[in-house]
Amino acid sequence: MAESGEGLGTVPEHERILQEIQSTDTACVGPTLRSVYDDQPNAHKKFMEKLDACIRNHDKEIEKMCNFHHQGFVDAITELLKVRTDAEKLKVQVTDTNRRFQDAGKEVIVQTEDIIRCRIQQRNITTVIEKLQLCLPVLEMYSKLKEQMSAKRYYSALKTMEQLENVYFPRVSQYRFCQLMIENLPKLREDIKEISMSDLKDFLESIRKHSDKIGETAMKQAQQQKLFSVILQKQNNVKFGKTIYINDRIPEERNEIVLKPVFEEEDENEEEVLTVQDLVDFSPVYRCLHIYSVLGDEETFENYYRKQRKKQARLVLQPQSNMHETVDGYRRYFTQIVGFFVVEDHILHVTQGLVTRAYTDELWNMALSKIIAVLRAHSSYCTDPDLVLELKNLIVIFADTLQGYGFPVNRLFDLLFEIRDQYNETLLKKWAGVFRDIFEEDNYSPIPIVNEEEYKTVISKFPFQDPDVEKQSFPKKLPMSQSVPHIYIQVKEFIYASLKFSESLHRSSTEVDDMLRKSTNLLLTRTLSSCLLNLIKKPHIGLTELVQIIINTTHLEQACKYLEDFITNITNISQETVHTTRLYGLSTFKDARHAAEGEIYTKLNQKIDEFVQLADYDWTMSEPDGRASGYLMDLINFLRSIFQVFTHLPCLPALSPFQDSKGILCS
Repeated sequence: MAESGEGLGTVPEHERILQEIQSTDTACVGPTLRSVYDDQPNAHKKFMEKLDACIRNHDKEIEKMCNFHHQGFVDAITELLKVRTDAEKLKVQVTDTNRRFQDAGKEVIVQTEDIIRCRIQQRNITTVIEKLQLCLPVLEMYSKLKEQMSAKRYYSALKTMEQLENVYFPRVSQYRFCQLMIENLPKLREDIKEISMSDLKDFLESIRKHSDKIGETAMKQAQQQKLFSVILQKQNNVKFGKTIYINDRIPEERNEIVLKPVFEEEDENEEEVLTVQDLVDFSPVYRCLHIYSVLGDEETFENYYRKQRKKQARLVLQPQSNMHETVDGYRRYFTQIVGFFVVEDHILHVTQGLVTRAYTDELWNMALSKIIAVLRAHSSYCTDPDLVLELKNLIVIFADTLQGYGFPVNRLFDLLFEIRDQYNETLLKKWAGVFRDIFEEDNYSPIPIVNEEEYKTVISKFPFQDPDVEKQSFPKKLPMSQSVPHIYIQVKEFIYASLKFSESLHRSSTEVDDMLRKSTNLLLTRTLSSCLLNLIKKPHIGLTELVQIIINTTHLEQACKYLEDFITNITNISQETVHTTRLYGLSTFKDARHAAEGEIYTKLNQKIDEFVQLADYDWTMSEPDGRASGYLMDLINFLRSIFQVFTHLPCLPALSPFQDSKGILCS
């Protein structure tokens, strides 16, 4: 019982082990089998029995299953046998189809590879196009830069460089050609600076050579503008019925003085006068200024320009050694200076900061001091009044021209007053020679008048008024000699000459009147008086000539009031004005008459002494024969003829040797 109980206890255990072996992995079978051997000694045998029983059960089940599925298996084999033939056909067809697909696929593969290659090329081309589109504007701008450099458009080239650096180069900075361009730009900038500076030097040299032409044009324009103003003023005076000058042909002669040079120039050059912009190409200055401004070096350019122009100013202000010999020397000197400052004025107004008003004023003040010193030195060598007058006209045009450009010229007009004194001195010297020639050519006898035409001719030259002479019939004689109307005419010519210098000095009529009267007084009191005194002292002047000189001075003295009227008609300044200067003709000719009277007394005494010294006395005569000596009779006849001449005098000195020579005997 015990064994049977023990056997019953092991059966379920063996079943569990078998289930475990069937259900677990083969790797875990070892421990399970070990548990069989570890049990009771007969457990192995029992387990084997149980295992055999289990195997038989499984075989039975398999046999049942095979029996159950055998017919299906047979049917399946039969079907497979049937399908075998179709499968072989299908295999042949598939193989053929595969072959044909392989053959057709080779061409597709080739085309596909071509497509892939084209797609890659297309992608690369698209990439290249994108990069070229990025680089092309840079290359175009750089090509434009080269063209601008070749065309000498340097300012535009600098602007193009700025665009390249700020806009275009950052886009393509990774390329090597861009780095080469960037490295080349500083060199191009230096080349532009050097070229623009070279152009500026050429410009400065050009305006230095052509400054006289520029100045000549500017002075011609100023002269024409002045002519227009004079004509307009004259028309206004005519319109309102105003007359500045009354007689003596002054208006015609004065207009001729002022306007003749202009009309001559207009006749010679009928074409329109060019402006300074037409004569000078200022583009090099503009370009250079813009270039240096863009490069940030504007101060260097300004300093260089001002320094060079100051050097040129010193050269322009340096006169030629023989400048005073001809008016052309002065004209060339003035035109060069005007040309220089006209250019500076143009630069001042068309550029910003290159030159300033303070700079031009400083330059002008320096130049003005030099000009005044030069004119003082060279004008002192001028002995020809015509040359001095032409110099004055040049100075006036020079001053008016520069005044029109805004330069102060008051010191130049002050200088003209100094030159006016020198001009008067040269006039006095010239007229001294004229007076001497008149006295040398005079016959010192009354002027014979044959008919009324000759009388009117003399009266038109000299204001002679004598009712007694007018009542006389022709032929008749005027008391004065030929020198009187000639001297009167020359005094008027002297006034004309003095008036020429007073033109265009921007002085009032009162000042002009005062200048004319003072210069005329100098002519009368110094020049004419000196010539008369020298004439009276000449040895060949006899008593008859001295008497005629006294008569001549009397008529010249009477004519002085007509000279005052002549000056009044010129200046329209009444003689009743408080500050009007009077002519000193009365004292001048009175002193000359006194000198002539004293010379008459001296010569008459000398002649009497000669008669007495030549007398032949008979010292052996025993008694007088009642007749006067021959020398005494000759002396009496001589005195009778002399006294006959004295009857034409308004007054004469007492001729007695016992009277004072200052005594007056009225006729």
